[in-house]
Amino acid sequence: MESAEDRASREATRWFVELQERPADRQFLRQFDAWLKSSPLNAAAWEETQQVSRLASTMPAAYGNVWQATTAHQPVEQPPVRPGVRWSIPRIALATAVAACLAVFVAPPLILRAKADYTTTTAQSRSVTLQDGSEVELAPDSAISVTYTPTERRITLLSGEAFFKVVTDPARAFHVIARAVDTRVVGTRFDVLMESEGVTVAVEHGIVLVGAADAPSLGQSELRAGQAIRVNPAGQRTPVPATSDAIATWRSGQLVAHSLSLREAIERLRRYWTGTIVLVGPELGDLRVTGAYDLTDPEDALRAIARTHNARVRRITPWILVVSNI
Repeated sequence: MESAEDRASREATRWFVELQERPADRQFLRQFDAWLKSSPLNAAAWEETQQVSRLASTMPAAYGNVWQATTAHQPVEQPPVRPGVRWSIPRIALATAVAACLAVFVAPPLILRAKADYTTTTAQSRSVTLQDGSEVELAPDSAISVTYTPTERRITLLSGEAFFKVVTDPARAFHVIARAVDTRVVGTRFDVLMESEGVTVAVEHGIVLVGAADAPSLGQSELRAGQAIRVNPAGQRTPVPATSDAIATWRSGQLVAHSLSLREAIERLRRYWTGTIVLVGPELGDLRVTGAYDLTDPEDALRAIARTHNARVRRITPWILVVSNI
């Protein structure tokens, strides 16, 4: 059952969005004023919504430089000032935010699709059988390219995550390249996950060798069934807790977290959410999460994860969720 606080919060978000669209509608503004004054819960929810929007508006937009020239010379349209209404995001900021979102969520996927042989979209998984009979299961928002030669089988993970079931071929080693990480196998089942904080390789069955794609002389780490390793952007390798039955649990619709940072958990949930998830505060992102969460309902999973650290999840629009500790 929805609590009175949650209902007020949801209504405040709706008012916030619609006020951006109808700043000159006098009748609508009167309705808003009446709602705002009708309950202390409404007033508190409105204040909280404004606080979250101010925090979100201060976050740097990725690819913002792409759109800076476009928005720099646009006139700023100021909405009328009304008592009790503090416009925390001017329209030019909204335009910039929309442009930045387009750059983040449209341009990179188009570039990936041009390079990739197989891709998936948000919340979509896909099974691919390669020409040698090896199988690849692609997680949502993932992409791979495939190169086969008489002496080598090479798969490049361009984004996201993939689980591999490799057919044995001693004459042609099977390589998975993820950024600067090279995973070499002959025949095995394993998962490769590429995130902002590093590349994780986890083995369900068999043996793999994990090394540097551009520096083979640095040596390789051998992983057996039930073992996993993370390679950070600097090339440092760190063992990761894993068991054979808890590898690539996304295939069964679960996110299983073992002391996962909140930032990493949200990054994985983003592949299942059709909008944008914004995490406010680096300290909050560093907190650790352990548990199993249902990927078929990513918003509910996000709220459950946030509750473990008394954080809040707020809808700013139907497509934006903000996670904060206020």
